[in-house]
Amino acid sequence: MKYELVVFDWDGTLLDSAGAIVRAIQASCRDLGLPVPDDARARHVIGLGLADAMRHAVPDLTPEQVPAMVERYRFHYLSGDHALMLFDGVPAMLARLQAAGHILAVATGKSRVGLERAFDHSGLRPFFPVSRCADECHSKPHPQMLEELMAEFGVAPASTVMIGDTSHDLLMARNAGVDGLAVTYGAHPHDHLLEHAPLACFDDVAGLERWLLANG
Repeated sequence: MKYELVVFDWDGTLLDSAGAIVRAIQASCRDLGLPVPDDARARHVIGLGLADAMRHAVPDLTPEQVPAMVERYRFHYLSGDHALMLFDGVPAMLARLQAAGHILAVATGKSRVGLERAFDHSGLRPFFPVSRCADECHSKPHPQMLEELMAEFGVAPASTVMIGDTSHDLLMARNAGVDGLAVTYGAHPHDHLLEHAPLACFDDVAGLERWLLANG
């Protein structure tokens, strides 16, 4: 197989959570009397580590305000995350990739606590023997998450692919020297993703699965 290690982003790639993240960022700003970013700006920061995301979403945020912004974001997001759904076809795709012999992993801007909670809610934990989170590594697009995943399994960059819905994912892949695949049903729009030259771009999980089983 070409790709021994297949690494997925979480939010906006496996879980349909981009809208909930945007709403939580905006509600947090209202709580603190801060300028409320529009949907496009709030969506753009999805995939970054939480503190980095808050600073990019609200450029006027002072260092002293970051902890309160993070606390309010977690309050709003966690109040409804149990109701979020996986994109159609995700469990079946992961099962087929695993059965075909691929090693599956997650590289996410979530915290470790957040990802463990998401694993429990989604039922996807058995598919992912290893993962990396933004509070364990440098935030995307730094390549550390991918570098550590490849080192853990002894897999070369040429045998690794990163799949995500944001430019942060594609830039991380480039920085790590691995191929990147983009999905357009998450946080960042199709045209923006194409600017970062993914190997291929998919509008649904079914298309992604077909490509991986045929080319991966």
